[in-house]
Amino acid sequence: MASTHLTPEDLGTAIQWKAIEEAHERIRPRIHRTPVLTSQSLNVMAGAELFFKCENLQKAGSFKIRGATNAIFSLSDEEASHGVVTHSSGNHAAAVACAAAWRGIPAWIVMPKNAPAVKCRAVESYGGKITFCEPKVSARTETAARIQAETGARLIHPYDDDRIIAGQATAAKELVEDVPQLDAVLTPVSGGGLLSGTCLGAHGLRAEIRVYGCEPELADDAYRSIKSGTLQPLESSDTIADGLRASLAPRTFAILRKQLAGVLLVSEKEIVETMQLVAQRMKLVIEPSSAVALAPLLRAGGIPGLNQRLRKGRPSARIGIIFSGGNV
Repeated sequence: MASTHLTPEDLGTAIQWKAIEEAHERIRPRIHRTPVLTSQSLNVMAGAELFFKCENLQKAGSFKIRGATNAIFSLSDEEASHGVVTHSSGNHAAAVACAAAWRGIPAWIVMPKNAPAVKCRAVESYGGKITFCEPKVSARTETAARIQAETGARLIHPYDDDRIIAGQATAAKELVEDVPQLDAVLTPVSGGGLLSGTCLGAHGLRAEIRVYGCEPELADDAYRSIKSGTLQPLESSDTIADGLRASLAPRTFAILRKQLAGVLLVSEKEIVETMQLVAQRMKLVIEPSSAVALAPLLRAGGIPGLNQRLRKGRPSARIGIIFSGGNV
């Protein structure tokens, strides 16, 4: 049952718990309720009980199908009649193309020219019409605006949209429903749609959960934004975590400033080693962006003081980790 003592002002957003419940009902027939898996060997390495929400096993290969489906199926027939347009490095692109195909409408997808080939093929397999642009945030938005003006398509922003955030919140909602006594949740952060949704979905059921964002050192705009109290842009990045190359938006930043416990940075080496470790120990394929959420717990000493702060008399803390996708 949702908490009653957190107001929209407390949450930093106008998104109500009812909107998340409605999003869940809207998308439930079309998505997977992904499993929550565990690994004793990773528990030992982290010094905590870890619970992995496996969105790498989700339709279209990532959590992005949640928000895209909610946004596209929230459109009226008139709004949807000219199709949809978005910009994305890959996972949101594939999710929008997939959800648009389910709705029976065209999807124009703007992707940076350095987007992974596997993600481009996924977009094309769902019928998405790709336009490539320079690998800069400004080029993405400018190209999408041009296509929108030419076609009349509705913009489905990757994260700066209440419908997207509410859809992404359903992943954390399911996680906390399945593991009610979690102390913390760690999730990757890029534009902040998943992370802000995780804050809303987790805190809506368990207000005391601490939510942490995890980010590559080479794409640390969320870390800098939270630390400084002002939005810090990220124009481009060469991190291997290609899904984490976007910047926070005012909408997601407002939620994170109110609700986030902190942002944890990881190196490129840690990202690769964590991907390999998950493949070896859990036999799961995760993409680099997913590995970012686990990597901080596996470094020597873990997150200083986190386990002691969270465990509240138990032998170890119970920590949820959202594996955001598996498109490698």
